[in-house]
Amino acid sequence: QVRLVESGGGLVQAGGSLRLSCAASERTDSMNVMSWFRQAPRKDRVFVAGTTWSGGSTAYADSVKGRSTISADKAKNTVYLQLNNLKPDDTAVYYCGSSRSIGGEWDRPSQYENWGQGTQVTVSS
Repeated sequence: QVRLVESGGGLVQAGGSLRLSCAASERTDSMNVMSWFRQAPRKDRVFVAGTTWSGGSTAYADSVKGRSTISADKAKNTVYLQLNNLKPDDTAVYYCGSSRSIGGEWDRPSQYENWGQGTQVTVSS
């Protein structure tokens, strides 16, 4: 099974930036879409951003639109999420997920077959 490993989380002050990475052990036909979700304590896992490996199709949640960028490096089997102007509400565990086909539904966790273990992002005010 493909392994996804997230990294790049940490503690940052409000207004700061982080770049999260999601490294895949391999890239297969079952991984056409790669997305980031986040989960705050006692809350559901919610969509943040997603991309195809070619970068031809991307999507962002309204909460991060304009201050985040998702990108994919096929040579490194790695997907990145650049987060800028971070806010305390961005505090959560960030998970990377892969999907064979999302059917246009970027934001449904059930559409993703593989998940990483998550990386913690904490934004202090």
